[in-house]
Amino acid sequence: MSKPKVFEKPVGFRDYLPDAVKQLRAIEHKVLHCMEGWGYEQIVTPTMEFYDTVGVASATSDAKLFKLLNNRGTTMVLRSDMTTPIARVVSSLLKHESFPLRLSYHANVFRSIEEEAGRESEFFQTGVELVGDASAEADAEVVALAIASLKAAGVSQFKIAIGHVGFLNGLLEEALHGRLEDQAALKEMLISRNYVGYRELLNKLELEAELRQELMDLLRLRGGEEICQYALGVSSNETARQAIEHLCQIWDVLKAYGVCEHVLIDLTMVSDFSYYTGMTFEGYAADLGFPVVSGGRYDNLLTGFGRKAPATGFALKTTRILELVGNKQQEAGERLLIAYNEAGRIEALQAATEQRQQGKQVITSKVDEEQLWSELQAAAEAGGSFVYNGKSYSAVKCYGNKGASV
Repeated sequence: MSKPKVFEKPVGFRDYLPDAVKQLRAIEHKVLHCMEGWGYEQIVTPTMEFYDTVGVASATSDAKLFKLLNNRGTTMVLRSDMTTPIARVVSSLLKHESFPLRLSYHANVFRSIEEEAGRESEFFQTGVELVGDASAEADAEVVALAIASLKAAGVSQFKIAIGHVGFLNGLLEEALHGRLEDQAALKEMLISRNYVGYRELLNKLELEAELRQELMDLLRLRGGEEICQYALGVSSNETARQAIEHLCQIWDVLKAYGVCEHVLIDLTMVSDFSYYTGMTFEGYAADLGFPVVSGGRYDNLLTGFGRKAPATGFALKTTRILELVGNKQQEAGERLLIAYNEAGRIEALQAATEQRQQGKQVITSKVDEEQLWSELQAAAEAGGSFVYNGKSYSAVKCYGNKGASV
């Protein structure tokens, strides 16, 4: 195997240059501020966890975990999501805290997906977990907060599709009772959004024509409030009916939030995260084929850490949002250039400190060339913006043996 060149990086990893970092941090801060306004407190967990705790509990497949050995030979993993580490913290360090708990985070996560073109092995997420509340009100809160967070991040055109694990499980159990492999195969088609494959598989299965058509009609169960009411008549399975009733309750709460224009019900939606037990949702922005937010209810995950509790939450795909809004004009704020020569050094650097204390971005530069000094003084006297060394400045000040210009 050839040795990597000094400028090469592992596939799936990237560098973030200053402009991208500025935009990434702006998204992060705006979204976390939004979440704080809803009562969510930020938490930070380790980048590395034990495989036997967080690794095995994660919904990420074992093949996609980054594993390594510590100096004692213990298998470790780089975190592949934030939900599982937070479940560990809630069950240990926060075990005496009363429910519900509202926690937020911003973190990089790692998944070994090098074989998937265009996907990243390290990416950023900003999200929340609402632990200890099993109600439809809690599910609606995280959906409404996801909508508010997308808006805070600068995403203006998007749709949130919500579904329920219980509806599809109940419907398939009723239609294909005991045929677990067939149920799993149909779910896999829906997870990958392979609707053509779903239809082809149904046509291959030995089913009565009426039952096959019923499962075909599942693909049409996408829309607004009317889908909830229609779905109640689709299946008599108790699990499926309870799921739809829960979705109807969520919709009622979302109406009270006034956000239904951003939401649609999609009963074909299935998540590839195995720990989801109830409502799930994904958000898609205009002109971007990948989801920018996803989440749902996971009522069994904390049991594995010894503290049984219902929970729901979501994660914004912050890196994808950066791709979406990164080309928009960013507010540069006021950036000041303070130029000085030998005679004006003390006064210039003191002035720079004062301006920085006022929250301004200040660049200082010692100038010895007479022609450049004259140009800078002229710019300072004119009071306009100035481009220096490829950077644009909103103002220039000069300090030196020809006096100070303000």
